[in-house]
Amino acid sequence: MINPNRHELAIPPHFDPDMVSKVWKVDYQKIAKTASDWSKKHNIQPSGNESFKLCLMIVDAQNTFCIPDFELFVGGRSGKGAVHDNQKLCDFIYRNLHLITQIMPTMDTHQAMQIFHSIFLVDEKGEHPSPFTLISHEDIRDGRWRFNELLSHDLKRNPQYINSYLLHYTEELKKTGKYELTIWPYHAMLGGIGHALVSSIEEAIFFHTMARHSQPYIHVKGDNPLTEHYSVLGPEVKSGPDGNPIGLRAESLFQKTSQSEELSYELTAFDAIVIAGQAKSHCVAWTISDLLDVVMKVDKSLVEKVYLLEDCTSPVVIPGIIDYTDEADMAFKRFEDAGMHIVSSTEPIASWPGLE
Repeated sequence: MINPNRHELAIPPHFDPDMVSKVWKVDYQKIAKTASDWSKKHNIQPSGNESFKLCLMIVDAQNTFCIPDFELFVGGRSGKGAVHDNQKLCDFIYRNLHLITQIMPTMDTHQAMQIFHSIFLVDEKGEHPSPFTLISHEDIRDGRWRFNELLSHDLKRNPQYINSYLLHYTEELKKTGKYELTIWPYHAMLGGIGHALVSSIEEAIFFHTMARHSQPYIHVKGDNPLTEHYSVLGPEVKSGPDGNPIGLRAESLFQKTSQSEELSYELTAFDAIVIAGQAKSHCVAWTISDLLDVVMKVDKSLVEKVYLLEDCTSPVVIPGIIDYTDEADMAFKRFEDAGMHIVSSTEPIASWPGLE
């Protein structure tokens, strides 16, 4: 348990909440010095010295989702969702530097030719679906949309296989009750500015690294062209019509890299796992859902280690087009009913259920 006498820290003076909505260059050298001085001033110990291990998983806090006017800004119903979420998340990191053992940022990572981008599909006129088009199993079965054969060379697959694959893929989504195949705007493009972590979040993570001598574990996901990958822990569809795997679960998040390591990347090895990020309705919800499935198989008691920062995540809402707020709220209610804890970033960690 966390020592209740370990009070929250002050917010370092360099942090400017008004800069969270902007993209800028982090001054690593300056922040390294500031963090070192801050650590000495507040007697912050290296993370390796702590017996209580807390992991903060930050799902996809990237410009593409979190900066207004970028491709898939997650505004929620307020229109300011991800900006307000990240302001609170930065506060949370700085106030709890001495309690957070390791930060695990995830990064959605795409290229143009992927199953959820417009270029992948064409109709009978050779036109591509517009962003936010929902592609059903029936759409593929009835030929309303089919694979764009011009991509065959780069994907190294013949059109017949991918068209049969699309039929299988959309059927699998339908069976599992997940969202229909969604055509998203081009986003989180590898090498692009939208792919980068939000500057304020990156700065807070780097500050934590320097203050706690704790390397963040950045987990890349979503680069398989033949599947969506909302969950950090695995793709939406894991095998093709021939039964061959097209994507695997992120085993590194569950297995120790070395038996001799005191602190591994195995999520279940932490005493507490705190999850925040974007979007509540998609990558966050499916990550938590997959994590729930895993821990229930490994040890049901592990579910009580998971804490969801509900005020640091927002659902996808495109006014007049899509609103996933209700679906996101229902998912979080299911997680809470299973034994996970819904908490607020403004509450002291020492007061959270199970950590009092």
